[in-house]
Amino acid sequence: MQDKVIMDNILTSVKSVCDLMMHGTIESSTPNVNSAFKSALNECLCMQNEIYSKMSQKGWYPAETAPQQQIDQAKQKYASV
Repeated sequence: MQDKVIMDNILTSVKSVCDLMMHGTIESSTPNVNSAFKSALNECLCMQNEIYSKMSQKGWYPAETAPQQQIDQAKQKYASV
């Protein structure tokens, strides 16, 4: 169980870093800075995906498949927004 807690903490940290990199990309003032943040964001997102995949394989991050009816209802609800 300790490994699950560690991986969950790492995933949370990487998600936070991704958020920071996204804001850096959005707010960057020059093309060079923007490019650096975009590159770092992409690396962060890849890392986040790898961590998620490993956790999912071990059953530590279960995902549910939504029924098609529920997906259709959500589409209808937000289609007019």
